[in-house]
Amino acid sequence: MTTLRFKPLAKQIKFDENMMWVELNDGRTLGTPLVYFPRLLNATMQQRECYEISGGGIGLHWDDLDEDIHVGYLLMGIGDVTQKFAVAA
Repeated sequence: MTTLRFKPLAKQIKFDENMMWVELNDGRTLGTPLVYFPRLLNATMQQRECYEISGGGIGLHWDDLDEDIHVGYLLMGIGDVTQKFAVAA
């Protein structure tokens, strides 16, 4: 099992029409498509920009949208696990 020696933490978030951009404390910027998070996708830009960085940078929280995202999950490519997606046969 691999463990990180340096824990990436969120410093800032920005949005464009289709993406959420998370600036990390290690200098990287992580781009995640908004389709991974339907609450953010369907929110207004004003709602998206009303966030707080929680836990010293390990989490992202939108109170009005009832959305919480763990930065570690973003790095693993994990989207909204509360949504049920249809699987094509």
